[in-house]
Parts: sequence; structure tokens; C-alpha cells
Amino acid sequence: MDKNRSLEALSALSQDTRLEVFRLLTRAEPIGMCAGDIADAMGARQNTISTNLAILAHAGLIRSVREGRNVRYFADLDGMRALLSYLMEDCCDGKPEACAPLLQTVARACGRKPDALMPGKVFNVLFLCAGNSARSIIAEAILNRWGQGRFRAFSAGSQPKGQVHPYTIDLLRMQNFDVSFARSKSWDEFTKPDAPELDFVFTVCDTAAAEVCPAWPGQPMTAHWGIPDPAAATGTEAERRLAFADTFRQLNNRISIFVSLPMASLDRLSLQKRLDDIGTVEGASRGIAPAREKKNSMSTVQ
Repeated sequence: MDKNRSLEALSALSQDTRLEVFRLLTRAEPIGMCAGDIADAMGARQNTISTNLAILAHAGLIRSVREGRNVRYFADLDGMRALLSYLMEDCCDGKPEACAPLLQTVARACGRKPDALMPGKVFNVLFLCAGNSARSIIAEAILNRWGQGRFRAFSAGSQPKGQVHPYTIDLLRMQNFDVSFARSKSWDEFTKPDAPELDFVFTVCDTAAAEVCPAWPGQPMTAHWGIPDPAAATGTEAERRLAFADTFRQLNNRISIFVSLPMASLDRLSLQKRLDDIGTVEGASRGIAPAREKKNSMSTVQ
């Protein structure tokens, strides 16, 4: 974070209501809160809260995710970490042993390990589906955008189709993604000696989830985030493209929750529960049919 961004963040927090809103959202991590709930908790009018939320968001201190008609807000702990890192980069004349207690206190306040104020680990995430032509490709694109250097996403298929579905490419281009990465490939690529060590492996289709996965490099945590296959949708072209857009929306919601998890402060068991819970967020394939069909009938992670 540079000087101008730091000044903007500090200015945003210098007002009483905004400071209390930010503190409220940090307490609500990683679930976040909707604007109406924030207004009720603060005893303030919703339009006043919305104005202050916009200022905090512009300053890089909070982020939001749309959930139907509502918008859910989260404290951007990485934004606060960047601000604190800027303020403390020359702390104690470059003598880390002198300011270690202060760094530990700040790190705990951010819900992270003491070393988390320094450039952190990049988590490698693999998304799997059977064909690797739609859902897993979309998830890879979204996480590489949301991850902002903290996550590196890949995708693969147990039975790859060999080409990415054209509607997937069209959708990502409409969302201003660079689609040069998109390639349908076998999950065998990620079992080779030179493959990246994986921290997380998520299946986004029931077929891949039911298959016996290879032995992945590293000891990744796994979870099932099943979503109906948009490539299986029928109807008019508009209806089929709508299925792809709905897939994008569901994955975007889940991944936004995932990147907000306080990785360094969760033990493996707690993190596994959070990952499993994300798979039940709107659109989980278990017991939920596509809209078109309805109408027709881990110790702390290192």
C-alpha cells in the first residue's frame, strides 16, 4: 500500500460511524453482514450506513458480495494488513527483535500469525469436475481474480473433454477475463513430480466427487462444492447461456467466502468445517435441481 492509499484508509477510519462499522465487520468475520443488519446493530438509518460502507469499500477496508437482492459486507483484513504493513515497515529502525511483541499483538488483532504481516504463503487450489470444460474452468478464473496474489488456482478433469465449452469462453470474456489460460486437461497433470504442491482440492461436480482421486502432491484439504452442470442444460440458446451465468454466480459467491476465511487463525478441523459449509451455500447440487428443471416440473494451515 502506498502513501496515498494509506491516507485514504486512515481518513475513512477517522469518522466515528465508519470506525464502528469496520470493527463490527471484523467481529462478524468470516460470515459478514448485510447492510440492514449492520444498520440495526448500529442503531442507524440504512442509507447512512450504505454511504459509509461505500467510503470504506473505496478505501480498500471492506468488500462486498451480492446475494440475490441483498449485499453482504466483509472486513477486508488483507486491506488492513497492507495498511499496518505500510505504517510499520520501518518499525524500530529495522530491528525486528525490538518490535516483535508489537507485531505479535497486531497480527493477533488481524486474526493471523505473527509472521502474517510479511508477504504470506500463496495457496495452490485445484478445482475438479469430470469434463473440465465449464464449472472448474470458471472457478479457476474467478479465484485467480479474487485471490489477488494470495491464491493460485488450477483446474482439471477426471474425464476431460479436451476443449473448453464455447459458452464458458463467451461468459468469461463478457466478464473481462483473459481466457488464454483456459484449457481442458486431465487431473493426471497434477500428479507429476513437477506439479505444484496443492493446499486445497475442490470438486465442483458429483461425478468427480464420486471417483477415486489420485495422490496429490502435498497434503491438500478437500471439499465438495457441487453445482449442476450448465453444459447439460437444454432449451433455447438464451436458456442454456443462462445456466452458465447461474453457474458463474454460484461459484463467485462461494469463492468470495473462501478467500475471506482467516486461514492463519483456523485449526485444520475448524477450517474443514468452513470449507464443507461453503459447499452448502445456494446452489449446492445435493437435493437442488437446476432452475430450468424446476420450471419444467487441516493443525493450522501452513
